[in-house]
Amino acid sequence: MRAVTKWYDHDVDLNDFAGEEGYLFVRDGVGLAGRGVAARVDAENVVRYLADMDCEDHVGVPGSGPVAIGVLPFKPGATGKLIVPAVAIGKGGDGRAWITIIDDAPIPQPLPVPEASAAEFSVRSGVAIEVYLAAVAAARDAVKAGLIEKAVIARDLVVTCSEPIDIHAVMRRLRASFGSSYRYAVDGFVGASPELLVGLHGSTVTSHPLAGTTQRTGDPATDAALAAALLASTKNQIEHRIVVNVVHDTLLPWASYLDWEPEPSIVAVANVQHLGTRMEGQLSQPAPDVLTLARALSPTPALGGHPQAEAIELIERVEGFRRGHYGGTVGWVDSLGNGVWAVAIRCAEFSPDRRSARLFAGGGIVADSDPHHELAETQAKFQAMLSAIIRP
Repeated sequence: MRAVTKWYDHDVDLNDFAGEEGYLFVRDGVGLAGRGVAARVDAENVVRYLADMDCEDHVGVPGSGPVAIGVLPFKPGATGKLIVPAVAIGKGGDGRAWITIIDDAPIPQPLPVPEASAAEFSVRSGVAIEVYLAAVAAARDAVKAGLIEKAVIARDLVVTCSEPIDIHAVMRRLRASFGSSYRYAVDGFVGASPELLVGLHGSTVTSHPLAGTTQRTGDPATDAALAAALLASTKNQIEHRIVVNVVHDTLLPWASYLDWEPEPSIVAVANVQHLGTRMEGQLSQPAPDVLTLARALSPTPALGGHPQAEAIELIERVEGFRRGHYGGTVGWVDSLGNGVWAVAIRCAEFSPDRRSARLFAGGGIVADSDPHHELAETQAKFQAMLSAIIRP
């Protein structure tokens, strides 16, 4: 295969280029969109596969040259395949765009703005609420007994529609409300994640783990009070610190230095607020590629728990469904090992006929967790995807 990358001097919207069936990973207008499939490659082999391609790169930035986009499942050790798009367009922070074409593939045109729909929707719980509440109680009791420090318990909703749901329209709605989140679409798995698992540009590594959540109401005074209560919450601080420590300790052996915020800050998105801690460092040489780091970090205690093996065993025993991609990681990698990977949350998995979608939301359970409070937290988290799907 031969990849040619050139600057793309056309005004292009990455959402519209990806459209209904393409591939998208973008935040604040920066990211990648792809159309067509040049190859599907096992995640373990994809960096070597990209590096072995004949490449003519006139741009020379992270994300130029041949790239692969995909999802790694939640379960540690599970395999995943990444997609090498036949045509990929990237955009940098300066607004400039580039295009990579594999084997002279034709350049698709961006798709028109989707029309409004008058479809009818129904929403129901996947796992019964009673099962979810019992699972939260089981995780809480395991923490109290000293068997684990934390487990993340999730539940699902099922949305059905009278006609196929337009993923292109869903992604445009997510951009309107969650433009500062990592918005992604890969083979019917779509979402808007606020959480950076790991980014790698050259030797610079970044991560922004989130854990601990409260609602947003839209009223500034109320939201400020909720944020202050979140920062003061012992339960949420414990949940957050477990995640930060594991991310830090996982990255540190590869780093010549690693810096992080001494105290968590508030990360606000449209519907909820989180505790977040930014990390940045430099990797020692030779540095691992971003997929090596992503596989080592995922799932973090923010989606699985700690210790990992014991927490995941409990999750699979009590949760009542299989997560698949939810709670894993989604992103892109280039032939030099650069890339950006987000935690696969605030997401939906669409059926092949696009007439239904499963939505997922969860929360970290520690000794002070209350099952009904956790249920309310999932209801707030569902709103990101739910509103993007059912809004006309």
